[in-house]
Amino acid sequence: MPSRIREITDPFGMRLRISVEPHPRGALIVLERHDLPERPRVLLDGYGGELLSGFIMAARLALPHPLPDEHCAGSFALKLSLTHDPKVSIVLRQDESGEVIDIPAPFWDKLYAELCLVIPHARALTRSAVSHALVH
Repeated sequence: MPSRIREITDPFGMRLRISVEPHPRGALIVLERHDLPERPRVLLDGYGGELLSGFIMAARLALPHPLPDEHCAGSFALKLSLTHDPKVSIVLRQDESGEVIDIPAPFWDKLYAELCLVIPHARALTRSAVSHALVH
């Protein structure tokens, strides 16, 4: 069960849901597009969340120029890309599942702010899970 859920919306109906969910290894940051029929879902561990946060800022500073892709290794590996065509957006592609989430530029500021809040929540859940595992 998610411990924290927020939705970012725009006037045209786009919805990006950000949640923190418990996981056997601690916690995951989950990004979902419930406005799309396929309902893509990308999972991030703390490393992936921090990398996405930094990539958002780097993309903002790079525009209108390109930005090299970033790759997040580990259990929830993904590729982060800045695209300019047909619209400026950050594309997240989960390696294992192939899920893709496209995040248009107007969402970046709100997503960045939400990541600043959810990353510490995920870190706290992870610490709690690790300390619980050590005790038992």
